[in-house]
Amino acid sequence: MDSTTHKFYHVHGMDSRSYLDIYFSNKEDMVFAEDTLKFPMLMIHYQFSTGRAEGTFLIDISLGSFIHHLYSASKFFKKIVLLKFQEKCIMELNRWLHDRTGAYDWSHTSSAAAELEGTRDQLQEKEMRLRSSIKQILKCDFEQENISSPVLLPLADCVISVWILEMISKNEDEYMKNLEKTIKLLKPGGQLLLIAGLDTTYLFVGEERFHYFKCNEEFVKNAFGKVGLVIDYCAVQRRRNVSDIIDYKAVLFIVGRKGE
Repeated sequence: MDSTTHKFYHVHGMDSRSYLDIYFSNKEDMVFAEDTLKFPMLMIHYQFSTGRAEGTFLIDISLGSFIHHLYSASKFFKKIVLLKFQEKCIMELNRWLHDRTGAYDWSHTSSAAAELEGTRDQLQEKEMRLRSSIKQILKCDFEQENISSPVLLPLADCVISVWILEMISKNEDEYMKNLEKTIKLLKPGGQLLLIAGLDTTYLFVGEERFHYFKCNEEFVKNAFGKVGLVIDYCAVQRRRNVSDIIDYKAVLFIVGRKGE
């Protein structure tokens, strides 16, 4: 593909299995583990295990069909709904959810979750717990007033968003609109847990180059303030790998609380 052109994830779609293999697998040549696997799992585990977030209902709006960041959430939230832009991602997730032949192997992340929780002898229980917590996987469309239409979801105690806002936003105005639609899913006092790649302009999956809205830590913090989110916690991990298939400089984890 011409390196000067790019696709938009929510418009053109993505090979969901290739995306997992390149950025989240346990393969020897997968160099992103520190940033895509360990950092998100550690940050979300810290947030929930220290009592910084609580409730019963969580909505996840994240890129692709990965699930490893939700192990800790499933320990505290009994009802989880996943919102996805692509049917391929929903199909991929349903294979894993129902333990069907050909489902993606997440055993390397369930063992990491067990280690975080100090329960290394309960690996299978981690996936079983997460499966039982996921109640629905729905298609979403940020062009709609109700992004989960025709399903009207109750307001959530917590929303997790990982690497998606930058992929579906062409510019700053679109980012703000998409952030506003995301926090409309939250109850007053609820929390948004956001993970973003900083200073990113593109992402490759195979030969396909995808758009990525470039933003930095200051921009995200200001965006939170503009939509009425009070920042509870923020952490940045500088990039831990060398690869030219994505050009992020750091990974941001930030938590904002919606006003009462």
